[in-house]
Amino acid sequence: MSLLMNILWIILGGFWVFLGYLSGGIALCFTIIGIPWGFQCFKLAIFSLFPFGSDTRARIQEPSSETLNLLANIVWLIFGGIWVVLGHLFWGIALCFTIIGIPFGLQHFKMMRLGFTPFGREIYDPEAYA
Repeated sequence: MSLLMNILWIILGGFWVFLGYLSGGIALCFTIIGIPWGFQCFKLAIFSLFPFGSDTRARIQEPSSETLNLLANIVWLIFGGIWVVLGHLFWGIALCFTIIGIPFGLQHFKMMRLGFTPFGREIYDPEAYA
């Protein structure tokens, strides 16, 4: 079922979301200082291409890297991440107004969570751990 929903997602606009994150990641990687944030855009691009059947979770890490992730997430939010979150919030709410759009709106809410704190999160397949 998730394969069918992912195909519908890509056809109905998910490919454009993917291209947006991919182009943003490439643009950030042109600068030396933007490379870590560019990699997070690539993570969002992969997640936005196949959101059905995958989810995100906090990565288990050392306390020293948690501090760096917090600082990087703050910089992410200040310089553009807030627009990522607001964009996914808008589309999630708009799609949930229609019955057919509810599954797609829920995927935007999952992407909103990753867009809020991309550093320190990983994409995983919850069905593989069931």
